[in-house]
Amino acid sequence: MSEKEKKDLPENETGSEAEAEEVAAPATEPSAGESAEESYTVTREQMEQMEALAKMVSDGNDKYLRLAAEYDNYRKRTAKEKENLYAAAKADTIKPFLDVYDNLERAVAQFDADDPHRQGVELITKQLLDVLAKLGVEEIAAQGQPFDPEKHNAVMHVEDEGAGENTVVEVFQKGFTLGDKVLRFAVVKVAN
Repeated sequence: MSEKEKKDLPENETGSEAEAEEVAAPATEPSAGESAEESYTVTREQMEQMEALAKMVSDGNDKYLRLAAEYDNYRKRTAKEKENLYAAAKADTIKPFLDVYDNLERAVAQFDADDPHRQGVELITKQLLDVLAKLGVEEIAAQGQPFDPEKHNAVMHVEDEGAGENTVVEVFQKGFTLGDKVLRFAVVKVAN
């Protein structure tokens, strides 16, 4: 660096040539079709500042990415919790209506087959079953089925040669499911 260039620099930029680094310098004069490249001299201190700023930007980007991932996880977790909460509330609401269904079944059994009261109670029972079906409630098949401890609650055991091994021969109380969840186990009698 010439003495004249050193005098033109501010005081904090003057220093030995070992402190300054030249970023780019043109090798020759640019021709008419080429654009001129400018050459800059950067001090070590300025270079350290630029590196510190680049590190700060990189750290900020990492923090942003982590925050975005945490928010995405939070959003998914709360959506799942909402769905589970809705399913639990729905199941808790439906369970008392199963007792109403049992009482309607008992009322149907009290009347003769041709009694108009029986027909009315049967219509009400069917209507309740239709409403439960629209909500996703299904009856657990039990009569004549193999005993399944995840769906049936065996309260009696009987030896019966006419029935297969571990087969449900009588249903005392119907069971119901809501999707994959058992709302109420079927209370049954199992043979053999």
